[in-house]
Amino acid sequence: MNMKIKSINGPVIKCDNDGIVKMGEMVNVGQLNIIGEVIELNKENVIVQVYEDTTGLKIGEKVDSSGHPLSVCLGPGLLGSIYDGIGRPLKRFPEDGFIKRGLFPFPLDDKRTYKFEALKKSGDVVFEGEKLGYVYEYDIKHFIMVPPGINGKIKEIQKGDRTVRDIFAKIELENGSIYEIKGYQTWGVRTKRPVIDRLDINIPFFTGQRVLDFIFPIPLGGVAAIPGGFGAGKTVVQHSIAKWSNADIIIYVGCGERGNEIAQLLEEFPELIDPKTKKPLIERTIIIGNTSNMPVTARESSIYTGITIAEYYRDMGYNIAILADSTSRWAEALREISSRLEEIPAEEGYPAYLASRLAEYYERAGHFRTLNKEEGSITAIGAVSPQGGDFSEPVTQHTKRFVRGFWALDKTLSSAKHFPAISWKTSYSEYDEELKDWWQLKGNIDWIGMKKKIKAILQTADKLENIIKIVGFESLPDRQKLNVLTANLIKRGFLQQDAYDTIDNYCVPEKQVKLAEIILEFFDFGIEKLREGVSFNKLNNLESVEKIQRLKFHPFPSKKFDDDIDFIKNEMEE
Repeated sequence: MNMKIKSINGPVIKCDNDGIVKMGEMVNVGQLNIIGEVIELNKENVIVQVYEDTTGLKIGEKVDSSGHPLSVCLGPGLLGSIYDGIGRPLKRFPEDGFIKRGLFPFPLDDKRTYKFEALKKSGDVVFEGEKLGYVYEYDIKHFIMVPPGINGKIKEIQKGDRTVRDIFAKIELENGSIYEIKGYQTWGVRTKRPVIDRLDINIPFFTGQRVLDFIFPIPLGGVAAIPGGFGAGKTVVQHSIAKWSNADIIIYVGCGERGNEIAQLLEEFPELIDPKTKKPLIERTIIIGNTSNMPVTARESSIYTGITIAEYYRDMGYNIAILADSTSRWAEALREISSRLEEIPAEEGYPAYLASRLAEYYERAGHFRTLNKEEGSITAIGAVSPQGGDFSEPVTQHTKRFVRGFWALDKTLSSAKHFPAISWKTSYSEYDEELKDWWQLKGNIDWIGMKKKIKAILQTADKLENIIKIVGFESLPDRQKLNVLTANLIKRGFLQQDAYDTIDNYCVPEKQVKLAEIILEFFDFGIEKLREGVSFNKLNNLESVEKIQRLKFHPFPSKKFDDDIDFIKNEMEE
């Protein structure tokens, strides 16, 4: 191999083509062995995007190929770990906090021992994806699986304490050769891990946040975007999802986030208590931290690193949530690399393949039957940071093409301390048909009908806001006053949620149904009474109005909750 640097343009390096290197291969550039990836080949030149700072590189320095693509190391020890965009373990670097160029420590703790419990025995015939046994990674069973493409008979299988570098089993392949299975395997981040089939998605991705679960839900295996301008609350919403969702494992990709936000995340996550296990949330979380001051090319690869780790745990039969914050900064990395490659830009300078790259990422989410015939899912939620909150810009518009859940954040709501600041005007979910049967079982209700009625009340109240500003609330007819009152009950008593309240921070589905039912019941009661000639002021002065707004702060189920529901119904009957 005889490749040498011919030109350097930021993170893009041109070198001569030795005729051996392949597209997508990892290479080591210069005397410092800086890590890069082949992104373009022609007869004379090889174009490499480098994942580290190129300062100090010189023309003529050597470029060596590693023989494999950009890959991530998969095995016990991932949970609770923090990696950069290309899978380097940040905790393994010196205490000064700086990542030395050219260093790529082994990503897993190879000194730690795990007790391996075998599920197979010598002589068993095994196929790709099968579980040979498991070790415990905190409270999660981490299965040691036969890698994709490997089939044969177990020649030998070990038990007891093992490190990830030890041999766990030996498989005799059909050609008579022996394949050694260690505690870890590697996989190219840009290649999907194989599955048997893609399955229907009909179980909600439940977050405990009423506006997301009841009004704009997505299923396990669904995809959603959280667009919002600076300060609208994207990161807060994602943290709430990480803490309360029904996913087994959380993967958080800080893609181009500000360094202080990532630092805050790394400080807070180990202190957060998982409400499921009462142990630190970090024990079922993996963090990919790629700050805005890190090399732009590593930002581009970070979401692929995250989704590949998600696929690995999905193959074990787990439900994974991957939170990318934010895909806008990932797209900006694409734009910068594209400009240095002198590609023809499309709208707003983004490359013409922006849409296809977004599609490739979100398509890797879903509910699948894995190679070991179990079911696992990946729910992908991507934050979008449009400049100035402009949802018409390319990243937001292309993202809307590939997601079916759109949780638009409203800066006006966040400024008014209405959290989660999800806009009921511009948000939507296209998963209603898939999830209606699940909600039917939770309360024997017409869930879709209730949703439509709530949205109609809110939309009518929004239209009335401009009229109120001109003529005042008292000038409205009583029917419109009732609509505004009910909309306020929906906003304050249902949509708004206090993340710091020990009761209201999480809402079970049965409680969500009860809260929605009583508000809509009050609305129907009010319409009936207005027809009978009762004044709006009398309805507005009912004690039930205040009790409806306070219901969300009562434990469920509890006597206090039931007593207030009974009081409200009795007052309406009287």
